[in-house]
Amino acid sequence: MQASTSLAEKSLPAAVPATSRRRRAAGAGGTAGLKRAHYRNSRLPLLLLLPQLLILLLFFFIPAVRALVQAFVITDPFGNSVQFVWFDNFRALLASPEYRDSIWVTVWFTLTQNVLTIGVAGLLAFATDRVIRGRGLYRSVVLLPYAIAPVIAGILWAFLFNAHVGPLAYVLKALGIAWDPSLSGFDAFMLVTVAAAWKHICYDYIFLVAALLAVPPSLLEAAAVDGAGPGLRFYKIALPMIGPTVFFLVVMNFVYGFFETFAIVDAVTRGGPGGATMILVYKVYQDGFVHIDLGSSAAQSVLLMIFAVALTLLQFRYVERNVNYDV
Repeated sequence: MQASTSLAEKSLPAAVPATSRRRRAAGAGGTAGLKRAHYRNSRLPLLLLLPQLLILLLFFFIPAVRALVQAFVITDPFGNSVQFVWFDNFRALLASPEYRDSIWVTVWFTLTQNVLTIGVAGLLAFATDRVIRGRGLYRSVVLLPYAIAPVIAGILWAFLFNAHVGPLAYVLKALGIAWDPSLSGFDAFMLVTVAAAWKHICYDYIFLVAALLAVPPSLLEAAAVDGAGPGLRFYKIALPMIGPTVFFLVVMNFVYGFFETFAIVDAVTRGGPGGATMILVYKVYQDGFVHIDLGSSAAQSVLLMIFAVALTLLQFRYVERNVNYDV
């Protein structure tokens, strides 16, 4: 074997570096390395990317530019007259009590939904290892809401907690709890929050189960030998090690609460009663497509994006510092 390797090295030109000769010799010996792909037609990569680029152009970049331009103008409902007003749409929004109330509703809704989603998903992920029989069925039931459309999830929860025919509403009234989301803003807010969290729990559950599986069993067994119970082992050992995953889920849950809960709010409460569930993404729809105030709706979409980016940056600035990536 050494003789064949030396003959292969001697057959190469002297100008070739020793490292290159060794790599070629290793390849000649049967160990194939990674190969770089070369396209004879330089237009082929562009042609392969063209469908995705067209989708991004038609459904993301062009609408985003149009919304940005629309935020600085006033247009009549039929689009016959357009007047450039600079930042008047933004000033009117920030001076509007309804818009400020919608901001607070969105903040509280997103925070409550985030805590509820991660808490329940973490509890279910922790209980996965405690399920002895029917573990596959248990996981399937937990992941089932992910296959349900948001509109269907909203209609389902609206029926279950309907003040007149809902079975769960009947149970609450039997316990002496006055429940009517069509009249009480707090009841409507809690109903929308629970429905949104239920729809997103399975997403967090998948990541938390995968993160818990990556925790070394030897550490948990050593803690169990020292007398630590399951809850203490999870809080002191597993939770710090899955910190990066939890931080990722916190950011994604905020994005979900800001942008992906429109269908649930529309199916359950439509922003009512009295604006108690009028989150920002639904107010954009209401002002733009119901009240036909296109300039204000476009300005709200721009502000919504700014709020989401600013909140994400704040999380990376103040929350990520407590996340340890070295464990």
